[in-house]
Amino acid sequence: MAKGSVRKKGKKWYYRFYVEDASGKLIQKEYAGTESKSETERLLRKAMEEYESTKIVAKAENITLGELLDKWVEEELKTGTLSNGTVRTYENKIKRLKLHPLCDRKLSCITTKHLQDLMNLISIGGKQGDFSIKGSLNRKTPNLYMAILNHAFRYAVFPKKYITFNPMQYVVIVNRATDVDLFSSEDNDDAKTNPLTTEMYDKVTEYLKEHHHESLLPIQIAYYTGLRLGEVIGLTWKDINLDEQYLTVRRSVTYDYQRHKTVIGTTKSAKVRIVDFGDKLTDILKEAMKVREKNEKEYGKLYHRCYYKEVREKSRIYYDYYALNGDAEIPEYYHEIDFVCRRDDGSLMRTFTLAQVCGFISKNVPGLEGFHFHALRHTYTTNLLANGARPKDVQELLGHSDVSTTMNIYGHAERKSKKSSAKLLDQLVGEQKKCPCN
Repeated sequence: MAKGSVRKKGKKWYYRFYVEDASGKLIQKEYAGTESKSETERLLRKAMEEYESTKIVAKAENITLGELLDKWVEEELKTGTLSNGTVRTYENKIKRLKLHPLCDRKLSCITTKHLQDLMNLISIGGKQGDFSIKGSLNRKTPNLYMAILNHAFRYAVFPKKYITFNPMQYVVIVNRATDVDLFSSEDNDDAKTNPLTTEMYDKVTEYLKEHHHESLLPIQIAYYTGLRLGEVIGLTWKDINLDEQYLTVRRSVTYDYQRHKTVIGTTKSAKVRIVDFGDKLTDILKEAMKVREKNEKEYGKLYHRCYYKEVREKSRIYYDYYALNGDAEIPEYYHEIDFVCRRDDGSLMRTFTLAQVCGFISKNVPGLEGFHFHALRHTYTTNLLANGARPKDVQELLGHSDVSTTMNIYGHAERKSKKSSAKLLDQLVGEQKKCPCN
């Protein structure tokens, strides 16, 4: 049993006892008590009991939850094995989470109830302080926050030893109730994103040709291949085989808002995949090569070349993008990369620029309200499934880890196939009536 004592300094009593340091030697720790000797002796007994059971000393003054999250990011998250994309996602969620009043509270004052109330707010939706969130039936967002808080509080218990008990271990995610109007006269479909018809796609391309011609090529590539936004932007000419009509998806380009850099990284699944395409995209890409050569001649030395540089931070590796014109001196360790989707001056078409252009389409093109880049991926998938493509093939083309993801997210979008399936029973009954044996 640890030995301890109390003593008075000024008006306040202090308690102290011996604990083992990292090397196993006994060292004396002293903590502030209260103005009452008996109360301070009670605190001493409690601290010694906790130490004997856990070998961890609970600190009287703890850091706040917000400070804990920052420490966890720097000391564990960034030095861990999660992908750069996942790290960025966690950092963005933490930035929002720190707007909640609970992040200003000391760790020693946070209970399981506080954290359960926070998770209820995240799951159901609402506002508290400067933190606001829209509730969703999708569990992805609550799961992200749950993972962050679980990791951070485990880290607070060990190795940091800020607290002796993890209050997150009894917190659960509540299911948001589904609101259904039983008496609505509208025919609602549960599709999250409506695929584009050929007429709608033609409207998109015509608008881009007139107003944002630099954004046309990535939109066309996504329509004919189903690639994600970052994957389209990350394509290089070496990834494209025009003779055999296929492209290789190796990387994705995103913007790192924490580091304020455009970053070249892995795809969402961190896997390389092959995507075949047809004659229409082949013609589009051949024309794009001609336009690129024309722009390069017109801009001359002012034409930008694209480069990347490997940057190491802690145990992480980033590939940062840079654009330099023909007059610039190329710094050491810069590697040129020949991107497909460029602006007229040769610089890379950025993901946030393309997302903004999709917003302009949604606002200015009749019938395209709510349009966003990912609708092209939905359209690609729906077109394939509706025309008899095997779900397993579609899964591999899209880069989904499981075929159920392909079917659950996109399979419901095609009304024709569901109607045809429903009418199979009509055909069966008709054939039975015609049968002479009946």
